[in-house]
Amino acid sequence: MCFRKAIDLKQRKLSQTQIEDNEMKSTGTGWPWKSVLGRMPQVLWNLFLMGAGAVLCATAVNGILIPQQFFGAGFTGLSLVIHYLVPSFPVAVIYLILNIPLFALGWMYVGHRFFLYSIAGMLIFSGALAWIHVSLPVYDKILSALLAGIIMGVGSGVLLRSLGSGGGLDILAVILLKRFSVRLGDIILGFNSIILVAGAVLFSLEDAIYTLIYLYVNSHMVNVVVTGLSQRKAVFIISPEWERISHDIMENIHRGVTILKGRGGYTGRDIQILYTVIAMQELPRLKDLARKIDPEVFVVVSDTLEVVGTRIGNQPHW
Repeated sequence: MCFRKAIDLKQRKLSQTQIEDNEMKSTGTGWPWKSVLGRMPQVLWNLFLMGAGAVLCATAVNGILIPQQFFGAGFTGLSLVIHYLVPSFPVAVIYLILNIPLFALGWMYVGHRFFLYSIAGMLIFSGALAWIHVSLPVYDKILSALLAGIIMGVGSGVLLRSLGSGGGLDILAVILLKRFSVRLGDIILGFNSIILVAGAVLFSLEDAIYTLIYLYVNSHMVNVVVTGLSQRKAVFIISPEWERISHDIMENIHRGVTILKGRGGYTGRDIQILYTVIAMQELPRLKDLARKIDPEVFVVVSDTLEVVGTRIGNQPHW
């Protein structure tokens, strides 16, 4: 069994490496250093996202979490717990050390491009933790937990919108998202329950409860930034005017349509079911379009967890 797993891991790593190498060759950019030079605008944009996310995260840590003695999230939270136990160890140094084994895992499971970007993100975040020290005039603990969750969640989400991450739990979250389609926020909230229990035992149950509020807001904001702002809707449409509706969706909304065969349970007649995936802001147009063609059209709209595709996908290209 262990040998089988080792072969599977090696095959996945070699396949990912081959895909990246083929992409570099097909675009004429050559090997990684030449690819970086040829894609400098993209590199600079991703470094900007990492820098912005790192600044927000460091602001939450140094401006709220440490003054309020909250435990934080992920490897940042673990670094804070160690820092509270051994105050002589700076949070930035602890975070840097903890990331070493996780980056080894990242090299095995994720693409090398994501790995290299994440190294840059981790170094940027560690530097931000060391150099950015702000004082936010929020003294109520509940308000502090809410504000810290918003700032940290947005910062983590911005980091994940880039081609890398800030290290820590972000790498593990991306691995689980790619392989098992587990929502990023759910991974973060579940993992941090360990930090929460440890903080309640070692420090204060009251601070642990405030930290729980912070973690919930943080996980929600990560979901909003990474997927919520580009939410996709799956739509099923049943109508005798399915040909006209399908044509107008493709011509006016510029989205693809799949035609499924169905049978009415009551009438027993064959029917055509239209299936399409659209952006959330396009939904009112689609419903208005369908009603104008057939006032009695039957439309079912459902949320999507994630959509992967060149035209309608809503996931960063990790």
